[in-house]
Amino acid sequence: DSGFKNTIVINSIWGLGENIVQGRVTPDEWTVFKPTLKDGKYDPILRNHCGKKEFTMVYADKADQLSAEKTIINYDTSEAKKNELSLNRAEVILLARWCLQIEEHYGKAMDIEWAKDGLNHQLYIVQARPETVHAKGKKQVHEIFNLIEKSKLLASGIALGDKIASGKARILKSPLEGDQLLQGEILVTDITNPDWDPILKKAAAIVTNKGGRTSHAAIVARELGTVAVVGSGNATEAIKSGDKITVSCADGKDGHIYEGLLKWTVVEQDFSGLKLPKTSAMFILADPDRAFELSSYPNNGVGLLRLEFAISNSIRIHPLALCEPEKIKDKALQKEIHDLTKNYKDGKDYFVDRLAESVALVAAAFYPNDVIVRLSDFKSNEYANLLGGKYFEPHEENPMIGLRGASRYYSDFYRKGFALECRAMKKVREEMGLKNVKLMVPFCRTIEEGEKVLEEMKSNGLVQGEDGLEVYVMIEIPSNVLLADEFAKLFDGFSIGSNDLTQLTLGIDRDSSLVSYLFNEENPAVKGLIREAIRAAKRNHIKVGLCGQAPSDIPAFAEFLVQEEIDSISFNPDALIKGIENMNRAENKKK
Repeated sequence: DSGFKNTIVINSIWGLGENIVQGRVTPDEWTVFKPTLKDGKYDPILRNHCGKKEFTMVYADKADQLSAEKTIINYDTSEAKKNELSLNRAEVILLARWCLQIEEHYGKAMDIEWAKDGLNHQLYIVQARPETVHAKGKKQVHEIFNLIEKSKLLASGIALGDKIASGKARILKSPLEGDQLLQGEILVTDITNPDWDPILKKAAAIVTNKGGRTSHAAIVARELGTVAVVGSGNATEAIKSGDKITVSCADGKDGHIYEGLLKWTVVEQDFSGLKLPKTSAMFILADPDRAFELSSYPNNGVGLLRLEFAISNSIRIHPLALCEPEKIKDKALQKEIHDLTKNYKDGKDYFVDRLAESVALVAAAFYPNDVIVRLSDFKSNEYANLLGGKYFEPHEENPMIGLRGASRYYSDFYRKGFALECRAMKKVREEMGLKNVKLMVPFCRTIEEGEKVLEEMKSNGLVQGEDGLEVYVMIEIPSNVLLADEFAKLFDGFSIGSNDLTQLTLGIDRDSSLVSYLFNEENPAVKGLIREAIRAAKRNHIKVGLCGQAPSDIPAFAEFLVQEEIDSISFNPDALIKGIENMNRAENKKK
């Protein structure tokens, strides 16, 4: 059902299956990974979701059959049953094994129906037929958008991606107004932060007054594949709620918002024959739900998996609020946290299981290629926006260079929260068998910090070098480059984060539209640090990659990295194809 050949998706409800067929209910759902199911040594269930199962259809007792037609009854499912999974883990794995056998017997993807007898509680396969929705496979294409009409220009800014969207505008002042945004409408606002993430997923396009190419709205839009124009300056004044508008990012680096619903064309470019360069081309990912789709693109794995998206959207609760729930005094907040965690043994298990599921989906999608997971890198103001966060987070004048990354992990203040993160990563690797997961430490200012973090990980069962575990470090602070040889002795690889490295080298607030024109990865100072980081990795015989937008936007920058013999370059999904083309040209030129 996922369209991804290495998974089995199982749906289940209480009662007869007709409610699923008719689409009347939201079923429970399990995603099972075939390679670990076959192996038998690990837990193959990547994710489970408890659906609402709103109705339960059963055969009527004879006493209830008032007429020949009334042989079934469809009643409201009790609250207890709605919150209970309709299959246990053993039953899910048994069904998955049967599905695998049936698929192997027929040699093709199959759509299988099953039932559980209400009297003897045995499972039965009742029907199997060839799957037709995804059977032909997904054609590997890159879409090229072209606007064929023009009208009054309402606003302009920085374009994210290269797509076009149209619809009704919705002006929102804060995420608290999120309910006003209907699915498919275009969000227009001043600026966004992680509080907006659930709302951004509903938007057909995103338009902001403020922000640059590496602002929050820009990063999330790239991850979601959503059309976005940021830093427009006056969009909330030029556009009114209810206006019909078209947002175009098909004109290069500048994005435009036009009056009316304009016509455009989409040309699909087949990339099934696109040759991967010798330098590894990897993804930058945040949203696990896109992993199966994106794994069909030409790629060498995931060079940066951000955990912040999963924590904001799938977990939503501050880790310390789950470790120390007694500190939450707000009754309404207590109830909200209880409702989210009620199907788990406790709040800690909720965090660990939900985070492990998110990482496992990505690791399975790209298996056996590497998936490099960056440990959480929220700033204190972003952590404060999680449920319960205000009870734990300090106020900082400049969170961007405050308590974030490595310094947070070993602090007495946050140690319990980091332990949950470590438990989740340990579960993914050891219980679920996804050994292609590597870990990466962000914002590690000093060698001493690196040593403390590795020791903290070790105390939580993540031992560098044990069972193939590799730990990388982000190179995003000038001190990382100046002490690169020392960092190389401590870690298994480098990942150059060009956004923060550029910001901290040039002293620029990357979220400020006032100085965004100065943000330039091609600045000689920035390129000099990147060059030295690559050379330090080479002389210390460790891997080195770069995560950033420049190699896809600027062919000369890709050429620079290839000339320096970097091992990998990671791209946002919307930039991967263009990035690969730039890398291939650079490698051909090098010959």
